[in-house]
Amino acid sequence: MSKPKVVSLFSGCGGMDLGFKQAGYELVWANDFEKAACETYANNLGSHIVHGDITEIDLKKIPECDVMIGGFPCQDFSMIWKRGGLETDRGNLYKYFVKAVQYKKPKIFVAENVKGLLTANKGAAVKTITEDFARIGYKVSVDLYNFADYGVPQIRQRIFIVGVRNDLNWEFSKPLPTHDKSNYVSSGKALVGVKKVKLNNEHQNIAEKTIKMLNLIPEGGNFSDIPKNHPLYVKGMISHVYRRLDRKKPSTTIIAGGGGGTWGYHFEEPRPLTNRERARLFCYPDDFEFFGSITEVRKQIGNSVPPLAAKILAEAIAPAFKATSKLKAKTQLPKQNRSSTLISQTRLKAKAL
Repeated sequence: MSKPKVVSLFSGCGGMDLGFKQAGYELVWANDFEKAACETYANNLGSHIVHGDITEIDLKKIPECDVMIGGFPCQDFSMIWKRGGLETDRGNLYKYFVKAVQYKKPKIFVAENVKGLLTANKGAAVKTITEDFARIGYKVSVDLYNFADYGVPQIRQRIFIVGVRNDLNWEFSKPLPTHDKSNYVSSGKALVGVKKVKLNNEHQNIAEKTIKMLNLIPEGGNFSDIPKNHPLYVKGMISHVYRRLDRKKPSTTIIAGGGGGTWGYHFEEPRPLTNRERARLFCYPDDFEFFGSITEVRKQIGNSVPPLAAKILAEAIAPAFKATSKLKAKTQLPKQNRSSTLISQTRLKAKAL
């Protein structure tokens, strides 16, 4: 059997694509808006990535594929930042993913996004997105994952939206966790030997004041551990601020944006993590080289899907490509009927609770 062909949208530096490649899929086309991310992708995964604005690409000319993957922009659905959801231009970029799926009719699509999508626009965002995919002929599942449950050394909650084309005689089930709190992969274990890696292991310059602050924060702590009467005490709104790793636990969520204070900090040394250390916490191999400035690379890593998590999902959907079609050859796909839409909505609500 030939390898299932993958088309990737909103590809970033290619974390999700790498996971599918590791699972035995063939990457045939990809796209992203960020130039540095495309350079990283091209140097590690292949020159099939197209740098450009998805709104200006002729989606009909995308190659045929068996599966379409991608993580449409998530910032407007995030629980950390002020959310605009579907009311913003960036929040509506998912529609290009829907159109691409509609044109190419892959057997499966997989879209990744933040947990906040489940509650964005008072729940209307995920309902609208799911209905849009259902209308073009897909059975849709929305599941929340904590990637630490699958061996990633990071507490990272994200959703995967998986669509199975209606004519396929196959149902998707969320893969069972491989880890729990008793055997999570710790950040300390993930960073063993990382100092020997040359690629993307530069240290950032930080102020002497920041070093003094970090010396007041214990391993696993954050800004709130600085005594409030101390002259270096800083107010913060989120737990990410001056968060130090705990070597015995997975990292907390590594984020892409934000200034000093949100970079993620070493458990032992009073300094920010290097990008290679961040990459280790996402399960990138050490020979995966990121291109761009330190800030651009940090953004690429923080916005990506850990390859290990993507690989596990890719393995979970692999049986679909051996499934038979319910329809005769050359039969046109049926339109989504009202009853199947209601079933999809009921399934979605149950999984979101």
